[in-house]
Amino acid sequence: MTQDELKKAVGWAALEYVRPGTIVGVGTGSTASHFIDALGTMKDKIEGAVSSSEASTEKLKSLGIPVLDCNEVDSLDIYVDGADEINGNMQMIKGGGAALTREKIISAVAKKFICIIDESKQVDILGKFPLPVEVIPMARAYVARELVKLGGTPVYRQNVVTDNGNVILDVHNLAILNPIELENKINAIAGVVTVGLFANRGANVVLVGTANGVKTIAE
Repeated sequence: MTQDELKKAVGWAALEYVRPGTIVGVGTGSTASHFIDALGTMKDKIEGAVSSSEASTEKLKSLGIPVLDCNEVDSLDIYVDGADEINGNMQMIKGGGAALTREKIISAVAKKFICIIDESKQVDILGKFPLPVEVIPMARAYVARELVKLGGTPVYRQNVVTDNGNVILDVHNLAILNPIELENKINAIAGVVTVGLFANRGANVVLVGTANGVKTIAE
């Protein structure tokens, strides 16, 4: 199976977790895009969706799925999204698509985070994938210096402005042995909006696309 076929398989498998009459949190990226396609087949049974990016919002609307503002929603039943890397504790690196802040907000609102990935995203130690950090533009140089002190090599993601009007630093050369500690340290740097470590709030269920079908890992 191609990587895209694996992504499609997990995107559609996540539909099993969608309950009628609920509001669904929807992520960003190629795997989440397959889930949005699947969600379109039951659009009349759900209240609507909360989206983590302008791109996902456009796709949801094109399929006739109502998109609600996160501020109008007290809680979400589930949040479905991919990951750039995930470890055995269901802690992740996200933000390759620059939507990490909205993704983190929606995952905090959701009762259950369902992570959909192909098996290439599974790692023992997080950090081979460069860790995205969303930063207020005026703080870029300061935050970069602080990230160097933490042992990383930050690289400014050229020509990328997030949906929130900020910039991204991708931190290379990290072996993240304590994801929660690093998440807290980076979030405490002045000028950081958020870091793409989802460790304090990891996934509750991981659906993994493999050549032998979809594998489920649950808490």
